[in-house]
Amino acid sequence: MTVRPILRFPHPGLKTPCAPVTAFDDRLRTLVADLLDTMRAAPGVGITAAHIGVFERVTVIELSREDGVRVYVNPEIVSASGETSRNTEGSVSMPGATDEVIRPNAIRFRYQDVDGHTHEADAEGFLAICIQHEVDQLDGIFWLQRLSKLKRDRLVKKWEKAGG
Repeated sequence: MTVRPILRFPHPGLKTPCAPVTAFDDRLRTLVADLLDTMRAAPGVGITAAHIGVFERVTVIELSREDGVRVYVNPEIVSASGETSRNTEGSVSMPGATDEVIRPNAIRFRYQDVDGHTHEADAEGFLAICIQHEVDQLDGIFWLQRLSKLKRDRLVKKWEKAGG
């Protein structure tokens, strides 16, 4: 469809909580297609509508072409495991900047598909990390907020120095 411009850190939209999707129509399908094209062009493995300035609860994740595209509308985490792991994260809104974030290893989550049907599923490992990362973004929590102030300040300074 269309590769859309991505909001760049520190755009205030990246801290904006997104509204639930209520219309499951062609506009939503076009948004999902645009998100996929934009994410692949970035490149990235996940993107939310907020990343392109559309403040609705939609995310697209594609860990690999073989795994296929996952579309989650109005996703919410229902529960999380007590076990955590440290994973390298970054954002299409802050290309080239990465750091380690600690998150639960496994989650149970609820979401709707593009037709509005509700589902519940379990995710673990990298998929669970990605879903948590994107749900944070939909809640207005940019991934840097998961870092200590010291790590965050160092990373932002390094990113800005590199031309971010």
